[in-house]
Amino acid sequence: MAKKENQSAKELKEKLFMQKKNAYLRMSDAEIKKMDKFCEDYKHFLDAAKTEREATAFIKQAAKEHGFAPFDKDKTYKAGDKVYLVNREKSVILAIVGKEPIEKGVNLVAAHIDSPRLDMKQNPLYEKDEVGYFKTHYYGGIKKYQWPTVPLSLHGVIVKTDGSKITVNIGEDEGDPVFCVSDLLPHLATTQMKRPSTELVKGEELNIIVGSRPFKDDEASEAVKLNLLMILNEKYGITEADFLSAELEAVPAFKARDIGFDRSLVGGYGQDDRVCAYTELMAVLNAKSVRKTAIAILTDKEETGSDGNTGLRSAYLKYFIADLAATFGVKGREVLSNSKCLSADVNAAYDPTFPDVFEKNNASVLNGGVCVTKYTGSRGKSGTSDASAEFVGEIRALLDKKGVIWQTGELGKVDIGGGGTVAAYIANLNVDTIDIGVPVMSMHAPFEITAKTDVYAAFKAFEAFINS
Repeated sequence: MAKKENQSAKELKEKLFMQKKNAYLRMSDAEIKKMDKFCEDYKHFLDAAKTEREATAFIKQAAKEHGFAPFDKDKTYKAGDKVYLVNREKSVILAIVGKEPIEKGVNLVAAHIDSPRLDMKQNPLYEKDEVGYFKTHYYGGIKKYQWPTVPLSLHGVIVKTDGSKITVNIGEDEGDPVFCVSDLLPHLATTQMKRPSTELVKGEELNIIVGSRPFKDDEASEAVKLNLLMILNEKYGITEADFLSAELEAVPAFKARDIGFDRSLVGGYGQDDRVCAYTELMAVLNAKSVRKTAIAILTDKEETGSDGNTGLRSAYLKYFIADLAATFGVKGREVLSNSKCLSADVNAAYDPTFPDVFEKNNASVLNGGVCVTKYTGSRGKSGTSDASAEFVGEIRALLDKKGVIWQTGELGKVDIGGGGTVAAYIANLNVDTIDIGVPVMSMHAPFEITAKTDVYAAFKAFEAFINS
C-alpha cells in the first residue's frame, strides 16, 4: 500500500485508467500516410457502389482480380484456395481456405451493402398538373424531411418479359440529368411547419420530379408522361408495363468528399454500412494465407430487418458453410459451432451538437478508433446477441496485440437509443459473435460522416482477425 501512495496520481492514472487519446496522437506519420491513401480508395468505392447490386459487382470484380474463383461444391479444396459465391446479384461470400482443418471453425466477418434510399413503386410514373413524377417507397430508417431538395441519381435494373435485363445508372456522370423531391418555400410553409417532425414530409410526398416537357400534340392528355415514356422507350426500349419488373433506387447524386480544413473526415452517402463492407473486403483481399479458413459475408436487406433470400435471416450463409464443409467431409454444424464472427457494422458517433441523447462514458467518438459493441438491441437489449465476456476478452487481447486503435460504444442512452445488426442472426447459428465497426455521425442521412482514422482502424481490426 505504501508503494502505491508514493506513486503520483498521473502515474496511477496511466496505469489504471483506460487510455482514450485521439488516434492522430497515437499514429506515426507513416501510418497516417497509409491511412490517407486507403481512404482515397475508400471514397472511390463509395462512388462506384451506391446500391447493393453495384457493390456486389464491384466486390465480385475485385475478388476475381485477386485470384478468387467461383465456388464449386463438387471440387476439392486445399489451404490457400480462394472462392466466392454471388447470391442473386445482391450479396457475396468470399472464402480463403485455411491451414487448419475446417472442423476447428472459421473466422467470419459480416457487413451489409444496402443503405437507406428511395425505391420506386411498381407503378411509379405519373403526371400531375403538367409535371412528371416517380412515386417512391422509402427503404430503411430515414428522416423523411432530409430527402427533399437533394440531387438524386437513379440506379437499378429493369427486367423485360423476354428475360432481358437493362441496367440503369443516371445522374452520376457530369453531363447526366439528376432528379429531386421538391419542398415548400418558407413563406408558404406555415401549416407544414406545424406538423410533427416525423410528418414534416410524409412518405407519399416523397415524389421525385422526372420531367415537365409535354409531347408536342395539343390533343393528347398526360402529354408530359407520354413524352417521358417516349424518351425511356427510345433509350431503353421499355414501356410503362416494364416498371412492374424493375428495381429502381434513388440515391444522393453527390460524390464522397473530404470534410474539414484538415481533411480528417469522409463525407458521403451509404457509409452505413459500406464503410465496414470496404474495410472487410480489403482485409480479405490482402490476406496472403490464413491459419483458420476466413469467410467474408457482404449481405443485403439489413436496413429492413435482414429478411428475404439475400438477407442474413435466410439460409444462404448456412448452406454455403455446409457445402464448403462437405468438400472436406465435415458437417456444417460442426464448423459453425467452432466458429467466431465479427459482425462488421457501424455505431453512432457522439455528436457534440446533440449530446443529450448519448451516455458519454459509453459512446463512441470520432478519431477514437474502431468501435467494439458488446450488445445492440433496443431498451432492454431486445434483439441483441450480447457477446460473452470471454469473447470480448479474446477480441480485446487480439486488437491490443496487433496495435489496433479501438474503443467501445453503444447506440445512445438506454431508453432513447437502440438498433440492430446482423450479429443476432449469425449468433443464432451457434457462432461466437460481436459487433465491431466504424462510428458514424449523421447516420442514415443522405450525407454521413466518418473519421479517416476510424476507417483505417477498422481495416486493421478485420485484417488482424482474419489472420488470427
